[in-house]
Amino acid sequence: MQLVKKGKTKDVYQLENGHYLLKFKDDVTGEDGKFDPGANSVGLSIEGVGRAGLEMSSYFFDQLNQANIATHFVKANLDEQTMEVKPAQVFGKGLEVICRLKAVGSFYRRYGEYIEEGADLPQFVEFTIKDDERQDPPINAEGLMILNILNDKQIEQIISLTRQITSLVAKDLAQHQLDLYDIKFEFGLLEGSEEVVLIDEISGGNMRVYQGDRYIEPLELHRILFSK
Repeated sequence: MQLVKKGKTKDVYQLENGHYLLKFKDDVTGEDGKFDPGANSVGLSIEGVGRAGLEMSSYFFDQLNQANIATHFVKANLDEQTMEVKPAQVFGKGLEVICRLKAVGSFYRRYGEYIEEGADLPQFVEFTIKDDERQDPPINAEGLMILNILNDKQIEQIISLTRQITSLVAKDLAQHQLDLYDIKFEFGLLEGSEEVVLIDEISGGNMRVYQGDRYIEPLELHRILFSK
């Protein structure tokens, strides 16, 4: 097993079978010691958040695979905090796709002159380029095509998949009296294929969830979903 990349919240290893192993860590993104799924740097460590993120990711990836929504997920080992995944090529040097159901976070900071904080949004899908130095700049469909990051068909596929996956996650959370405000995804192409699939993770670390007007931290979200 060979270390390929040390990431903010996960380390990536290559396996002998050609797959990759994601090692979930207890680091989360944020600023000034506070968790923020939209931040570009590790802000703090929370004991147990790695295992919690892995269990939630495994739970939702299983649901997606059962719904015939393609992902890179193979299997998870909770005790070792690892997830085995199929190799996939990211778009460009990395692309994040955000689905927004409420006007919060960076969306509200940018457009607060035109909308009230917390106002409903109709599953607004937004693309950002993964670039810490430039603060992950947003980019529209035309820009993605001009820069040869995505073609028009891939853009349509990703928007459709993003809304399908967001609906699945939101419906599951609603069964626990939880509201999904926004969620962040990554997509890629399976190695040797033109199939667009969901990659990375689906965890409390890449979504904002509320119960009424109270924000639910990632570990509390895990406890609500998986408490027996």
